[in-house]
Amino acid sequence: MSTATANRAETEAQVEKILTDGLKDYWHAICPSHFVKDTPVSLRRLGRKLVLWRDADNKVHCLEDHCPHRGAPLSFGIPLGNKIACGYHGVEVSCDGTVVSVPGNPGCKLEGSRPTRAFHIQESAGAIFMYNSSENVDEPPPLVLPEQLTSGEYSAFLCYTEWRGGYRYVIDNVMDPMHGTYLHKQSHSMSVGARSAEFQLRDTDTGFIFEKAGQRDVNFDWSEWADTGLIWLRLEIPYPKTGGPGGNFGIIGCYTPISPDITAVFHWRVRKVEGWQRDAWRFLYKNRLEARHWTVLEQDRVVLEQMESDANQREHLYQHDVGVTRARRQLRKLATDQLNRGVL
Repeated sequence: MSTATANRAETEAQVEKILTDGLKDYWHAICPSHFVKDTPVSLRRLGRKLVLWRDADNKVHCLEDHCPHRGAPLSFGIPLGNKIACGYHGVEVSCDGTVVSVPGNPGCKLEGSRPTRAFHIQESAGAIFMYNSSENVDEPPPLVLPEQLTSGEYSAFLCYTEWRGGYRYVIDNVMDPMHGTYLHKQSHSMSVGARSAEFQLRDTDTGFIFEKAGQRDVNFDWSEWADTGLIWLRLEIPYPKTGGPGGNFGIIGCYTPISPDITAVFHWRVRKVEGWQRDAWRFLYKNRLEARHWTVLEQDRVVLEQMESDANQREHLYQHDVGVTRARRQLRKLATDQLNRGVL
């Protein structure tokens, strides 16, 4: 193998590692809010093992789940407000990663150092988002969510699940609207419309929309890729009047690697409703629609979990897959940019 070939192979392996673990210096949804209470919880996300806990003000803190002394998991420790004491030797680490006390050897050089990885956290829309910084930072960039998750004009439900398989297959699934016409053809809202289509790409300020040409608001007709420092996807499903107020049914998606073969799947189901319509939508969703939506998700899960890990190495794509390939290129470019910054 020539040196150039070997270098290309090494670069490709590094890019693939970045993509497998998840992008650094990006925000990611890591779990529903109810996962974290005042006792420490350990989670694997984004190639890391994390410990999270809440202080008396309900603020969530997040550190690498690794004591800087001997590597014991801090999640077995005792939370002390914005710091945590390791259960092994009592070493106390603050929420910014600084060792503030070594009770067994006061004044040692470990005290005052900042060896533990600390991560900024924000809670919104029923989920906990983590800034996956490549190094400890005092101020992260702002978390920018779509208006459907921040505006009072919308009402949302978070549906969280974990699927076997890599998160990139889940992104591919959302950026492939045509699968709705076939996989979900017996669902309550995706049984109508043309069974063939031409697609087109349209750029946006934050990414792009992949949409059917000549059919809108009939079936799963478009999906959107957005990069606001958080990668999120959006789509809409038209609803009949029996589906209640609020017009089209929106879905916001974020997908985070738990491990190379398990994905944390976040779908916020949203409608633009206020006042009594908001109450009606929330009642209707919990009592009639939610079960149907989980049925549709289950159809996706079954297909994706049965796909081989290298299925995307033996594809024969056609025009309907332009959205998939564009999303893949976007991710690969971001991973390559990260590598060029020297961040693995």
